Amino acid sequence: MAWFNRKSKKALSNQSIRQGVALVADYDPSGRISEEYRTLRTNISFSKAGGNIKTIVLTSDSASEGKATVSANLAVTFAAQGLKTILVDLDMRRPTVNATFGIQNTGGLVKILTEQSEDLESLLPIYSKTTSIENLAVLTSGPTPPNPSELLGSERMKQLLTILGRDYDRIILDTPPVLTVTDAQIVASNADATILVVPYGQADKAAVADAKELLQKVNANIIGVVMNRMPEQNGSAYYYGGYYK
Repeated sequence: MAWFNRKSKKALSNQSIRQGVALVADYDPSGRISEEYRTLRTNISFSKAGGNIKTIVLTSDSASEGKATVSANLAVTFAAQGLKTILVDLDMRRPTVNATFGIQNTGGLVKILTEQSEDLESLLPIYSKTTSIENLAVLTSGPTPPNPSELLGSERMKQLLTILGRDYDRIILDTPPVLTVTDAQIVASNADATILVVPYGQADKAAVADAKELLQKVNANIIGVVMNRMPEQNGSAYYYGGYYK
């Protein structure tokens, strides 16, 4: 039985856009859910398939499946470890990072990718923002462009990822759903690792399989799956596991 029907998913998505997502890993660091995020962090860091992981894509097969929540809290968890971390909102159509951290979404990634200046390194400090959380910066998506996929597939985006890799220990990329647009595929092909977020009791197995196949077509390094929204009686709100082929 699905935990969220279509109407509930839409309401949840709209709420995330307006109010952002809950940073449980920040306001309840000793809680059970925060511990699950620390476990996820450890599993990512020691993933045999991962190699040297810096740039991590989080995506899902469909919308409103919790990837923005997992992305933001994972970023907080890496920062809490003392790693210089940046959370980048690549979901230009339905952004949440700006609302989560109370930042105006007037600049951000879109401005960096469309600015006439050739010096990306000088633009990054202008449009990225520090947060109240130590070691954590964010880069909001910016105003919605007419061509998100083209921007994310541009040479300028590849250059930005290279610069971020020099400046930060972990780069968390919150991308749109795989089956909705091609954005996640484009970015995953240039990232160190990709993780699928799958909601318990709601995910469609065929859709998850399709998402996996699309990511594999661009040689994305899928290192695992996060199953969220698990019932509390199971003792865990999240589960991380290897992606079995």
